[in-house]
Amino acid sequence: MSFKIVEYKDSYKAEILSVWENSVKATHQFLLESDFEDYKNMLQNFDFKNLDVFCLKNNDRIVGFIGLHSEKIEMLFLKSDCIGKGLGRQLTDFAFENFKVNYVDVNEQNQKATEFYRKLGFESFERTGKDDMGKSYPILKMKLKK
Repeated sequence: MSFKIVEYKDSYKAEILSVWENSVKATHQFLLESDFEDYKNMLQNFDFKNLDVFCLKNNDRIVGFIGLHSEKIEMLFLKSDCIGKGLGRQLTDFAFENFKVNYVDVNEQNQKATEFYRKLGFESFERTGKDDMGKSYPILKMKLKK
């Protein structure tokens, strides 16, 4: 398999939304279906150019993506059949090498993601009872240990 990281283009939007949906359905079983639909609608109207977004491509298919803003990982999603194969690490290593990434927010209920970030050297410094959309999904705010 040949993987490469490329900068986001608007022509990729439908494909990364598909990756997002596939990933969330595999990793966020705690979400209510109505909340999932709210997030999906929000992302369909989201301008991904507001972030530094990079896509992981295998041949010509996008299999994952990472979104960065300032020093923070804002989003990291992989197709479900790509999870656990070192590809999330490939995207985060890219972010560490090219951006001054120090922070990430993660759903507390997404234990695999929480463990993933802990293995990368992040630690929790704050917990919120709700997410950024005001929904009752606790968020762990994490920062890179120095």
